[in-house]
Amino acid sequence: MRLRLDLAYDGTDFHGWATQPGLRTAQAELESAIAVLLYVEPAAVRLTVGGRTDAGVHARGQVAHLDVDAAGVAKWGGDSRLRTRKVNGVLRRSAPDLVVHSVHEAPEGFDARFSALRRRYEYRVRGANARRDPLSARYTAEIPRELDLAAMQVAADELLGLNDFTTFCKAREGATAVRDLLVFEWRETEDGAYAARIEADAFCHSMVRALVGAVVAVGHGRMDLAELVRLRDARERSSRFTVMPAHGLSLEEIAYPEAGLLADRAEQTRARREALD
Repeated sequence: MRLRLDLAYDGTDFHGWATQPGLRTAQAELESAIAVLLYVEPAAVRLTVGGRTDAGVHARGQVAHLDVDAAGVAKWGGDSRLRTRKVNGVLRRSAPDLVVHSVHEAPEGFDARFSALRRRYEYRVRGANARRDPLSARYTAEIPRELDLAAMQVAADELLGLNDFTTFCKAREGATAVRDLLVFEWRETEDGAYAARIEADAFCHSMVRALVGAVVAVGHGRMDLAELVRLRDARERSSRFTVMPAHGLSLEEIAYPEAGLLADRAEQTRARREALD
């Protein structure tokens, strides 16, 4: 049986999602908790994640899948509510900064990574013109300059659409940085911070934090809009803006197609994207 897990975590004390020897990661903690319930070694549990997060990045809408045989399902529990309650019972003792919202049997063809249609992130930033809130400080990047929210929205609009985002990320070997940036919207939050909603069909490494860094550079006057556009079209990494800190970023949602289209979507996603002219 393939199980879909919906989960969330505070990334502050995790060295990212992926298991790394000698380091505390979200994947390792969750796999260890599941191993307790299945009476197996953690190495026998292998999760596939929908959005692999870096060290310090948070998640409210993470998705993973796990294949479990009939004996494992019997040990864990055949009911979704029971499975969810049992895994959270283990996590409360071992990793209270990680919670599983649900553990459901996945539809045929579901793949947490490759079946995804789009991913949505939020990035929170606070400029010098905003009052600092210690209760949200660990989730908000601090900028020691005043920020122009309207200018940042105009800059964000220039980055929308199907583009080669090499300027803002490093593509995997043998892949391209062509992505379709669907949403890049800024708003002011109740605590006075600025939050960006960023949504795309997929992201490459550090892309969200680099996009925010470039727009923030426009927002505090280091760059103007024309330079941002030139950098985007140059498709080369630049020192004109900085990649923003990890702690301001949260994975909010991973969206999937209806059940009958999951396998087709996974096949489409696995195909290599063609470079843009």
